[in-house]
Amino acid sequence: MPRGLEPPRGESSAVAGVAGSSARREYERRKANDEARLRQKWGRFGGIAVALADERQSTKAWDRGAVGEERLGVRLDALVTNDILVLHDRRIPGSKANIDHVAITRDGIWVIDAKRYKGRPELKIEGGILRPRVEKLLVGRRDCTKLVDGALKQVELIRELVGDVPVTGALCFVDADWPLIGGAFATRGIHVLWPKRLARMLTEETDGDIDVAAVRESVALRFKSS
Repeated sequence: MPRGLEPPRGESSAVAGVAGSSARREYERRKANDEARLRQKWGRFGGIAVALADERQSTKAWDRGAVGEERLGVRLDALVTNDILVLHDRRIPGSKANIDHVAITRDGIWVIDAKRYKGRPELKIEGGILRPRVEKLLVGRRDCTKLVDGALKQVELIRELVGDVPVTGALCFVDADWPLIGGAFATRGIHVLWPKRLARMLTEETDGDIDVAAVRESVALRFKSS
């Protein structure tokens, strides 16, 4: 796709979207519902019950996820130039799910899923010569392979829209226990890495001739801001 008119540096949040906005809204909704249940249960002592009660883990998880998306969004926004544009929190049509971040460079599109999990991301390979090779994503001791499945589905959705424009998927773990040296890897074509490593890879994609602004507009029209 040939180069087109280049937009000025920086964009309004109305165009790019707000990182973590849907997760933040869901957290606030769940928190309000939890507090309402406590107030109803304890009556005039409801305020004390709310103050003393621990947040439910299922509610807290949404806050943790929102913070991860927000932090990664800040880093991605700092990369915006004529050669790199980003979109945040894009709704998947016909679904309640969303795409956390999309980065468009001169070389292609990156579909980025932000995660804020504890533990070290690792690739575990089972099988091989006599058995089918199976790749598993572990974070700490948790099998998180389903995250790779989700990332692949998001990549395919973008690929169906943009045709021959290269599309790359990434799982970006914020605040994970990454080693001092190395640690990043790819599984089934999905990069697993941390924010700084992702930012470096994006800024190195400057050799292509993709019309960044046109591709961004196409993606934004199909996948609306949440």
